[in-house]
Order: sequence, then structure tokens, then C-alpha cells
Amino acid sequence: MKFPKLILALLIVAVTAQSCVSTKKYKELNANYTQLQNSTRDLSVKYQTSEQQLAVANGRVKSLEDQLASERANVKVLQDALNKCLNSTNQGSVNISKLVDEINSSNKYIQQLVNAKSKSDSLNMVLTNNLTRSLSQQELSDVDVKVLKGVVYISLADNMLYKSGSYEISDKAGATLSKIAKIIKDYNTYDVLIEGNTDNVPITQKNIRNNWDLSALRASSVVQSLQTTYGVEPKRLTAGGRGEYNPIADNNTPDGKSKNRRTQIIITPKLDQFMDLIGKAPDAQSTTPPVTPPKQ
Repeated sequence: MKFPKLILALLIVAVTAQSCVSTKKYKELNANYTQLQNSTRDLSVKYQTSEQQLAVANGRVKSLEDQLASERANVKVLQDALNKCLNSTNQGSVNISKLVDEINSSNKYIQQLVNAKSKSDSLNMVLTNNLTRSLSQQELSDVDVKVLKGVVYISLADNMLYKSGSYEISDKAGATLSKIAKIIKDYNTYDVLIEGNTDNVPITQKNIRNNWDLSALRASSVVQSLQTTYGVEPKRLTAGGRGEYNPIADNNTPDGKSKNRRTQIIITPKLDQFMDLIGKAPDAQSTTPPVTPPKQ
């Protein structure tokens, strides 16, 4: 360092000049020397302190740089997460929009089904009224008319049609059969199936083997009556028996057995014929006023 060299030079000058300088001058030089030593010592302490402070500052700078790098990494992670969230939100908005469209489409389809069902129910009611308007209130208690999928079902109770335990047509069935024959003849292009049904009680008559025979014979009796007595074309008629195997009620109760013992007249028009049937009423000659059919 420069400070020791300076002190040494001053010392040499002081020694050399000792003999030729005064005591006062010597003291001044010595005082200056002491002051310089103190100054040198203070500067050395300050220098060491500065070095230590610089090291601490460098450490803090390094720590801050590390923290800054960490925060930048965190910011990048957060930005990536935000971008992903925004993309998901946009995709979610698209999905929600599609879902809303699907819901609206489904609601529209459901409404179409409801309208179609209401229209179908209305058409069925009109057709039922057309078919039953010539029947009296008493006859309607033994005759059930339904329209299912364009097919007309006229169900006749066995106690109205036949003698007990027999397939012969009873006398009291004539008035009702004549009106049903009139309906069938008015719609003379439709096929007609006469279907016999029984309960599950075995038949005991010697000339009838079982309920299959009984149901088929009863259907055949109605077919032949419609043909021979009321003039319905036989080529339009089909007789069939289903025995006890097409029940509509529980055979364990008397009321259920009574409902299962029935003969159905099934009118099966094509679609265009069915639509014509909706708007056409039979030409009834009866003076019986129209009546409201029983609830289905």
C-alpha cells in the first residue's frame, strides 16, 4: 500500500534533518506522523468494513435474483393456468350452447309428441262417437268401443250375445248386432275380424272339447249371423278364437272372468281409409239420439 511508503519517506527526512531542524519542528513532524498513522488505521478499518458490507450486499443481491427468478417462474405457471382456464371456459361456453340447443330441440320434439298425442286422442274420440252414435245407453253398457293405433275394437259381452255356456246367439243380441252390422256395411272396404275370448274355467259340454273350441265357435256364430241375417259380405269376415289366453282382467274374480268372456269385432282400415273414417258418420236410420261413449 502507499501509506507505509509515505511514512517511511517522512521518517528518513526527519532523521536526516534532525540535526539541522529545531525541536519544535521535530515535534510537529512527529505529531503529523502520529496523525497519519491514525488516519491509516481508520482507513484500513473502513476498508475492511466496506469489504464486509460489499460481501453482504452481494449476498442479498444474489438472494433477490433467486427470488425474482422464482417469482417469474410462478408468474409463468399462473399465466399458463389462466390461459388453460380461459380455453376451458370458452370450450365450456361452446358446450353449454350446444346443450341449450339440444334441450330446445328435445323440448320441441316433446311438444310435437304431445301435440300428436292430443290430436290422436281427439281423432280417436271422434271415431268412437261416430261408431257408437246409433247405440242406446243400455247397449253401450254391454259394448265397449276403443280405437288403438288406427284399429277399431268393438268388444261385446258374452251375456249379451250368447246363451249361457253356449255358442248360440241369443235373441236379445239381435238389436245390437243389427246396428253393428250397419256400421260394418257402411264402411264396406274394411276387413273385419271376429275374435272369441273366454275365461279360464274349463268347458264341460260333450260336443265342445275346450275353451279353444268354445271361443272359435262363438266367433263363427257371430260371423255367420252377420253374413246370413244382416247381409255382411263373407269375404270381409274372419272368425278366430283365442280361448282363455288373451285375458284383459284377473280370472281370480267373478268380475274379471266376466270381462274376459267377450267377443271382439276388430275393424282394420288402411291409413287413408282410417282418415276417411274420422270424418264420416254412418247413415243411422234409428231415432235414438247421440250419446256420450263411456270413458276409456
